[in-house]
Amino acid sequence: MPEKTAEDFRDDGFFITGDIAKFDQDGYITIIGRSKDLVISGGYNVYPKEVESEIDDLDGVNESAVIGVPHPDFGEAVVAVVVPKSGVTIEADQIISPLQQRLAKFKCPKTVFFVDALPRNTMGKVQKNELRKTYANTFQA
Repeated sequence: MPEKTAEDFRDDGFFITGDIAKFDQDGYITIIGRSKDLVISGGYNVYPKEVESEIDDLDGVNESAVIGVPHPDFGEAVVAVVVPKSGVTIEADQIISPLQQRLAKFKCPKTVFFVDALPRNTMGKVQKNELRKTYANTFQA
């Protein structure tokens, strides 16, 4: 697939990985997400990894995935898909309320869905594209 390969290289020969990184004041690089997973809500950039880290630290949460889905007012809305720990029942407010104390309002999920497991590919990576398809009509009239 030469045309697909060509899309992933810049004219100067550098490979485009799709990773988003930042430099800190000491010159260290930290990977903060993937460009295709970046959520743009109301003109603000939301890096899913930041929100997922906060959710994963909450009591009763096994793991989470944060995605952007179409929203009529914000362009995209932040949505969390959460896998509770085995035998634990969690309500959406138990996720959203603590995040409102820790994150900027635009980064907080507009809604939370609970699932038994996140979809994964054969390499074990969460298939966020599948989650975006599943929840794409969440905010549509």
